[in-house]
Amino acid sequence: MAATLAPGARFVDPAVLARVSNLEFVARSVVDGVVNGLHRSPLFGTSVDFAEHRGYVAGDDLRRLDWKVFGRTDKYYVKEFEADSNAAFTVLLDVSASMGFGERLSKLDYARTLAACLLYLVHQQRDRVGLATFDTEVRTYVPAASRHLHTVLHTLDRVVAERPGAFEAPVTRLAEQLTRRGVVVVISDLYAEPDDVFRTLAPLRFRGHDVLLFHVLDRAELEFPYDTPSTFEDLEDGDQVPVSPDALRTGYLALMQVHLETLATRARAQQIDYLQLSTDQPLDHALYHYLSARDRALRTR
Repeated sequence: MAATLAPGARFVDPAVLARVSNLEFVARSVVDGVVNGLHRSPLFGTSVDFAEHRGYVAGDDLRRLDWKVFGRTDKYYVKEFEADSNAAFTVLLDVSASMGFGERLSKLDYARTLAACLLYLVHQQRDRVGLATFDTEVRTYVPAASRHLHTVLHTLDRVVAERPGAFEAPVTRLAEQLTRRGVVVVISDLYAEPDDVFRTLAPLRFRGHDVLLFHVLDRAELEFPYDTPSTFEDLEDGDQVPVSPDALRTGYLALMQVHLETLATRARAQQIDYLQLSTDQPLDHALYHYLSARDRALRTR
């Protein structure tokens, strides 16, 4: 009998995983948690990793008093330790109709592969994984948990890009549910005003989340290779517009360049990782270079 893949497993690309599996995806921000893992918690616990001394306060556990320090200083100090933790890693995936566009591979399928590989990689590090999908509203939400990998893969297997999209309202609602600090990955084609995008993401950064923004586009959207007058259809509202590519190309490319540069600049200002990806770009190479650069940057902090 032939083996049957679990729903969503087809998006876990072995080539991508083989390329990036030796890289630790380390959260930039400290995260809450109670289970041993790769990440540090801002909460002090009882692990063997000493953190610091602080002055004794009435009500502190007397077993944590450092009597050696008392012997030297005649003052009471309590030992505090860092608690190892698992990170909460949540992907917010745009499933609006525009994500269904693609000359050979749709942006949604590329984004699903990206999401699945990141979630699988992080799950292998024993971190908690979660997923939300959105268009004009939140369509699905799987809270981050250590046992949710199969659930998020099954969810990825079922998503479709068929409704109009928005960014601010659904992501704001999701941000309100992500109360525990962790890593939040947003995957979208970002057909929204940069001001709206970063106003929406700002509360996540304020609450201590490490925010990553993956901007997925088709090569045709980046280069506008069309040369024959045609009727273009808006995938989200169905409107059709006759277009003369030669007359439109220069203006379109200029606007796209400004859009991309503005997103990158605003992301840097808010300490948000921003990576622009094209669906014809090998995902294993893109992720390897990104994760390598991220790892080097974090190790120098």
